[in-house]
Amino acid sequence: MDLLQQFKNYIKKEQLFQQQDLLLLAVSGGVDSSVLCALCAASGLQFAVAHCNFQLRGDESDRDEAFVKELASKYGVEFFIKKFDTLSVSKQNKTSVEETARVLRYAWFSELMAEKGYHRLLTAHHADDNRETVMMNFFRGTGIRGMRGILPKQKNIVRPLLFADRADIEEYASSNGIGFVTDRTNAENDHTRNFFRNELIPAVEKIFPKTKENISANIERFRDAEYLYNESIVSIKNKLEEKKGNEIHIPVLKLAKAKPLQAVIHEIIKEYGFTAAQTPEVEKLLTASSGKYILSGTHRILKNRNWLIISALQQDAGSSYYLIEKDTGSMKFPGGEMRFEHFPASVAISADAGMAHIDADLLSYPLLLRRPKQGDYFYPLGMKKKKKLSRFFGDIKLSLIQKEHAWVLESDKKIIWVIGYRMDDRFKITARSTNMLRPVLLPGGQKY
Repeated sequence: MDLLQQFKNYIKKEQLFQQQDLLLLAVSGGVDSSVLCALCAASGLQFAVAHCNFQLRGDESDRDEAFVKELASKYGVEFFIKKFDTLSVSKQNKTSVEETARVLRYAWFSELMAEKGYHRLLTAHHADDNRETVMMNFFRGTGIRGMRGILPKQKNIVRPLLFADRADIEEYASSNGIGFVTDRTNAENDHTRNFFRNELIPAVEKIFPKTKENISANIERFRDAEYLYNESIVSIKNKLEEKKGNEIHIPVLKLAKAKPLQAVIHEIIKEYGFTAAQTPEVEKLLTASSGKYILSGTHRILKNRNWLIISALQQDAGSSYYLIEKDTGSMKFPGGEMRFEHFPASVAISADAGMAHIDADLLSYPLLLRRPKQGDYFYPLGMKKKKKLSRFFGDIKLSLIQKEHAWVLESDKKIIWVIGYRMDDRFKITARSTNMLRPVLLPGGQKY
């Protein structure tokens, strides 16, 4: 069976799209996407071509753009082009060039589809891409979801060439006179995928000649296994989770009996911004004392007697919790507004109660700006013994209203600063300090 018929059969089998759908093809100009254009045209599909010029390879990038423009003209379809200053964005966001390019192109494709009314985005990922992805995911430790590889269809993105090997695509191009451009960087091993493609998989094939076929068969098995896994997780979560207002309540005793426990915990918490590395911390909460909690960037899991309570850290006027990341410049909260300044530790220390001078190298982010709670204690600056916050407030003769409006800044469950009153001695600047964080309570928000 030739590639064209396999292409049509695969679209039908996986129900990727309808014949009448308007399709947007992501075309680089390489052999894979050029063959995808040819197959879509031969199948009578309605499509347009979109090309990203990442401006990473000088004249070659411009050559690719010109080739894809000519390709669109050959098929008589609309052509869209977007140029990106990829290196600048990569440096600004401190992300790899590969990741930056991926985010940029899919964001643009999404905008283009919404603007022009296309139903599906088609990419030219094929079976070799899928095998490489699974191998990389295995070594990254992504779990069963990573082992099922690239899906043929995810929302409005479809990959109708996943059934085909790269060799079959190249053979089709050669037999049908389909032109394409070659990216010389594909032969280099500077990028992770190229190493797996050019070095690792060929090396494994020397020992296991059917490596590619076996990986593809395993991908199908893992897709089935993931389906069964997800069905089971949904059933378990339905039995454990109780929604109360905007909170999720989970009975500790029931959760402790769930098996496999860490897998269940991870599947519950990942929806709320918690990482796999935090799974053991949540497991420890099951036997922790009431009041213990852990944080993600958006949520808190609190142990409250016989329950774990998952709640959002709302960033609004009524919130009692605010997360401060390392790059946070300022933060408005009900107590006023706070600015976060970074200096060398050698900067002069002020006696102003509206600011604190903290050894930045002792901090764990995100910091937490919150209301005081029962049992809070800290080590007041200049003291080596801890003091309960309630006693500290009594010592400095705060009124009831002042206590109600007090705030603390916390790092890794340790109070750094009782806002506007006293910082913690453990975080003070010393002769060994090199970097300083100076939170400043702006005028109008210091005390009540």
